[in-house]
Amino acid sequence: MFAIRRLINMFAAHGFGMQHDIPVQSSYAVSPHHSGVYPVHDPLYDAWKSIWKIRVTSTEQYPHLKPTSLRRGFVYKDIMVMPRQTCGLYTHTIFIEQFPGGKERLDESIFGGELFYTFVFNPFLIFMTHQANYAKDRLAVYTFENAVRFIRCWTNLKLQTIATLEMAEKYFQMYPQEVNPVWGNPCSDQRHAELLSTKNLCKQFPDAIIVGPQKTGSTALYTFLKLHPLVNSSLSHPKTFEEVQFFCGRNYLHGINAYSEYFPPRQEKTLLFEKSATYFDCDLAPLRVHSLLPRAKIIMIVISPIKRAYSWFQHMKAHNDPTALKNDFIDVLQSKENGPPEMWKFRQRCLTPGHYAHHIEHWLAHFPAKQIHIVDGEALQQRPAVVMTHLLDFLELPDMDYNEKLVYNTKKGFFCIREEFNRTRCLGKSKGRSYSPPSEDVRRYLINYYKTHNIAFHRLLLRLGYETPTWLQQELQESST
Repeated sequence: MFAIRRLINMFAAHGFGMQHDIPVQSSYAVSPHHSGVYPVHDPLYDAWKSIWKIRVTSTEQYPHLKPTSLRRGFVYKDIMVMPRQTCGLYTHTIFIEQFPGGKERLDESIFGGELFYTFVFNPFLIFMTHQANYAKDRLAVYTFENAVRFIRCWTNLKLQTIATLEMAEKYFQMYPQEVNPVWGNPCSDQRHAELLSTKNLCKQFPDAIIVGPQKTGSTALYTFLKLHPLVNSSLSHPKTFEEVQFFCGRNYLHGINAYSEYFPPRQEKTLLFEKSATYFDCDLAPLRVHSLLPRAKIIMIVISPIKRAYSWFQHMKAHNDPTALKNDFIDVLQSKENGPPEMWKFRQRCLTPGHYAHHIEHWLAHFPAKQIHIVDGEALQQRPAVVMTHLLDFLELPDMDYNEKLVYNTKKGFFCIREEFNRTRCLGKSKGRSYSPPSEDVRRYLINYYKTHNIAFHRLLLRLGYETPTWLQQELQESST
C-alpha cells in the first residue's frame, strides 16, 4: 500500500511539473534524506524508472559512508548509482559560524585538506551542496570557487564539468567491475539500518547455508536437517524447488528484499537455513555470502569426485541434455579445449566442482574455519545418525535421536524418513538413480585426473582437523599404483 501511494504521489508531482512548465526531464535524481538508494528500496527505483525516466542517481552509503575512499558505484534496475563525495556543507551550515570548527576548519579542508584530497584521489566527483548554501553566507560558492582555484594553482589536474549521465557512463566504462553490486548486511551498519524500509528484514536472513556441491547428497542433508524441531528452511520455489540459488546467478541482482522473501517468518529460538548446491564452486558466492551474512555457518558435503562427476553426467542425461545424450562419458572426459565449445563447457561443469581443495580454500579466504563444516556425503549415506549428530553440534543445536527418525530402505538403498503407522518417506525419484557403473577406462581416467586435487584435499582436511574419508583413502591409494 505504501509503495502504491508513493507511485501515485510521484505521478501527481510529475503532472504538476509538466502543467507548470517546471523542468522534469532530467536523467538524474537523488532521494530525500538519502533513503531508498542504498540500501535499495525497489518502489523508489521502479517509480524513478517508469515515471521520471531516471538513469542516474548517487549515494554516499555504498558500501558504507566511511571510509570515504572506499565508496563505489553500482547499477540497479538499469539505474546507474554513482558514488557521491562529501564536502562538509549541509542544510545546517548556511552560516559560517554554524560550520563545525568555523571558517578556519573550512579553509583547512579547502586549502590542502580533506576536500583537496577528495579532488585529487577521485577522477569522478559528485557533491551535494544543498540549495540553502547558495544563499545566506553562500558557503557553497565560497567553498568550490576557492577549491577550484587551489587545485589549478598547485596541481596539474584538469577539471571538467559534464552531465551526470555522461559521467556515469564514463565511470562504469572505467570501472566495469562495479556494475554488479555486492549487497552488504544493512543491520551491521547503523546508518543503513535507519534507512531500511522493512525493519524486520535482517531477521529473515538465514543462519546457515548448505552450499553443495551438486550430486553429493545435499538434498538428503537438507531433508534430514529439517527434521529437527528447532530448524526451519527456506520456502520451496516452483522453479528451483528447495533451492534458493540467490548468491550465484541473476537472482542476486534482484536485491536482498527479494532474498528475504524466500524465508518464512522467523520463529523464536529457531535456526533458519537454506540449501543451494550451486554455491560451492561459484567464484562469486563466497564474497557475496560473506558480505551479506558474515556470521553464517557454511555447510559443505563431499563424496568421491569420481562418483560425483559420473552422477552429474547421468543426471544431465536424465534431463535430456543434448551433450549428455549424444556422447559417451569417456568422450566428454577426453574432449579438448580447442574442440567443440559446448562439449568442453559441459566437461568443465562436470569435473571442476570436484576440485574440492580449490573451492574450499576460496571459502576459507572469506570465512574462518570455525564457521565451515565439511560433511562426508558417503558417511551420511551409510551412517546418517552419526553424521547428523556432528552437524547439530556444529550448529549448536540440541541433540536429536536420528535413529528414531530414519530407517534404511533396502529397495531404495538409502535411508528414508520414518513416519507414523510404519510408513516411510523417501527422497524423490530423481535421487539415488540406478545406472550401470562407470567403465574401467572412465575410472582410470578420473583417478589420474583427480590425483593432485585429492592430494590437496587430503592435506586440507588434515590441516582443518578432519578424519580422512574412506573413499579418499582408497582413491589416493589407487592413484599411487
